[in-house]
Amino acid sequence: MAGAFDDEMEGTMTIDEYIEDIEAQELEADLVLGGDEGKECTYSKGYMRRQALFSCLTCTPNGNAGVCTACCLSCHDGHEIIELWTKRNFRCDCGNSKFQEFSCKLYADKEPENTGNNYNQNFKGSYCTCFCPYPDPNAEEQVEMIQCCICEDWFHESHLGLEASEEIPRDEEGEPLYEDFICQDCAMTCSFLKLYPRTIWASATQSNGSTIHTKEENLSEHVSAASASSVNIQADACSLQIPKLDPETSLSIQNVPLEEDTNISSDVVCCHAVANSDITCILGMDLSVASPVLEKKKPMFLAKSWRDLLCRCKTCVGVYAQKGIGYLIDKEDSLEEYEKVAKLKREENIQKQEGVALNLFDNLDHVAKIEILSGIADMKNEFKSFLESHDTSNPITSADVRQVFDNLAKKRQRLQ
Repeated sequence: MAGAFDDEMEGTMTIDEYIEDIEAQELEADLVLGGDEGKECTYSKGYMRRQALFSCLTCTPNGNAGVCTACCLSCHDGHEIIELWTKRNFRCDCGNSKFQEFSCKLYADKEPENTGNNYNQNFKGSYCTCFCPYPDPNAEEQVEMIQCCICEDWFHESHLGLEASEEIPRDEEGEPLYEDFICQDCAMTCSFLKLYPRTIWASATQSNGSTIHTKEENLSEHVSAASASSVNIQADACSLQIPKLDPETSLSIQNVPLEEDTNISSDVVCCHAVANSDITCILGMDLSVASPVLEKKKPMFLAKSWRDLLCRCKTCVGVYAQKGIGYLIDKEDSLEEYEKVAKLKREENIQKQEGVALNLFDNLDHVAKIEILSGIADMKNEFKSFLESHDTSNPITSADVRQVFDNLAKKRQRLQ
């Protein structure tokens, strides 16, 4: 590791702590990159469900292009790069018409443009409603940001549209209790989620352990109250008597603002029934013609596995597609699935590396094996001797480490 010991260490740590820290950093990188080793351009894979992306402001200062991990490493080394974490349904742009005379070193034969790609302000290095960069060079301390699972932009906690940060669902240790976050603008597109029971919503928990009931939960209570009794529903000029709904069913309130103080009549509600012979709509209505109207923008915090509870009837799926959010019922779109695949790839790569090392060792002759084992033993003994004689009140410096390796080299020379 070139230059690793050029500067003196600040503070001290054990070897085990150092190794654990390195492994944690490697795992974090693997999770962000989705297990992509960065050896091949992903262009041939088409519009990938999700992949790590980067924007090169050196080549595309307008922020209208994105490149994959491999191209970032091979084609844009030394350039001004913005790490975008992950984006969905994207195809690598490296070397296409947006890069003018610049050609991709890994996959040169690309179409002029990827018309299916979507670009937001992140590609220019701007985030949140405040349009600040991250990290922000003007900030004394970098503030954590949250990514919207719909528009995929990042937001500061103070710019989410909440009255107080305590409304963000967290446990007593400050860890998030939500799986996904939807920003206040995208919440308007996903207003139909208000029709689902409170099981899809993450609840904020105070330090004393009591639960803060969010407006989302209160809205669910209003809808449940509206659907608890028999109602007369007029659909297509026909009067239908609908019996009491089961716990998994709710009604769409058409043209009625759904806010905490909204009074919803339980007598007559205007909606449309869904006629689907394949799958029965769990909402009991037609989202394409009836959906809740929100007077006020407010972000949403969704509980773990909330996507699994979304209705998948023909009509609802059509509405998701019309709104451009069909990916919500694609299991491979979720970050949880993305990281799960990354962990599996990491484990496979580690096992493969261990297998290569074992095969290499097994193919050595007896003398070579003895030399390797002897070298390992010498290094272990040298480090043990150093640690036993080292003053623990002083930090281990780069000079100390160099001395250990110099001693090993001298020992090998004497044996030769």
